[in-house]
Amino acid sequence: MSSLTKSDLLDVERGQAQKVLFAFREAYEGEPRLFRSPGRVNLIGEHTDYNEGFVLPAAVDKAVYFAVAPATGTSVELRAVDLGESYAFDLARISRSGRRWPDYLLGVVDQFQKCGAGVGAFRCVFGGDVPIGAGMSSSAAIEAGLAFALNAHFDLGLTPLDLVKLAQKAENEFVGVRCGIMDPFANIFGREKSVLKIDCRSLDYAYYPFDRPDLGVVLCDTRVKRELASSEYNVRRRQCEEGVRALARHQAGVRSLRDVARDLLDAHRDELDPVVYRRCAYVIDENGRVEEACADLERGDFAAFGRRMSASHKGLRDDYEVSCRELDVLVEAAAGVRGVFGSRMMGAGFGGCTIHLAEDGAVGGLEEAATRAYRDAFGKAPRFYAGRLRPGTQEILSS
Repeated sequence: MSSLTKSDLLDVERGQAQKVLFAFREAYEGEPRLFRSPGRVNLIGEHTDYNEGFVLPAAVDKAVYFAVAPATGTSVELRAVDLGESYAFDLARISRSGRRWPDYLLGVVDQFQKCGAGVGAFRCVFGGDVPIGAGMSSSAAIEAGLAFALNAHFDLGLTPLDLVKLAQKAENEFVGVRCGIMDPFANIFGREKSVLKIDCRSLDYAYYPFDRPDLGVVLCDTRVKRELASSEYNVRRRQCEEGVRALARHQAGVRSLRDVARDLLDAHRDELDPVVYRRCAYVIDENGRVEEACADLERGDFAAFGRRMSASHKGLRDDYEVSCRELDVLVEAAAGVRGVFGSRMMGAGFGGCTIHLAEDGAVGGLEEAATRAYRDAFGKAPRFYAGRLRPGTQEILSS
């Protein structure tokens, strides 16, 4: 067994990691390698990714843990500790499981095979505390985490960016969900006490400090399923593309809203449908807010950063129109809590979570205010997840 750092040891001692490790030892002989794969939040930069803009995610302290060991033959066995279920398949015959959760892992193995990587038989037990459907991207934690683990376990030599792209393709092609690259990127490249600015066109990235011990993020889950998100996502995407086509006639080199300055948009406002104008205005402004938020972090000005988050929500609500009353009630409730610097909806919209930048001493007040307002409006309570920024996927125990 390899030596562990203090941080690694804390991870191994956590209940989720221990549960996975013990489950593996009960089911199989030998010692596995143990990997930690985090969920993620996106602090600012929403609906900018498919417009070739900027996003600002971070890996968090909710994670999926993988215990992996080699096996003989060509059979792979998967065990989902939290579901109490298992699934086995042969490497020579990979197809959709019909049970949903195995497909996220099958898709990863499928992608390794398509790129000619030599993945052999293995045993994998996994589980964790990334909430499903709360906007922390549990799917990317599973896909990128297994990709990282198999790459290390079989010494395949893929780069971190290769793993990001492989995880994204696994979900796009095998699971059938048209996800972007931000989620696996944050999972693999996350760094402790840092946020990650990603250029969604070039895939260049940079880290910005988020190192204040008394400050973290809180997610408030509306418990509203995002039933409109997929269809409205496609509508928003078409509206942005319509704006780009109109503006490209006036300036060479415009291929996405990333290339459009607000002055150009405003100069040709009368040529655009008013709804298309608002959609474009939001995306252009949001890209600017990401840039400004990074400058805030370099100065350590978290109050200014929080104001950018709140401005982002206003744009998502009024111009991009992907919020809903449940999300708005939570953001409005948080605005009156001392020590909460900023709040906004996070993700596709029409449900899901709000994200709040809050001092530790304000978390209780935030939860109380949000619960009271939400019960008054909807007769039920939201769920809360408080988190800290942590490293991306890593091995925490070697066999």
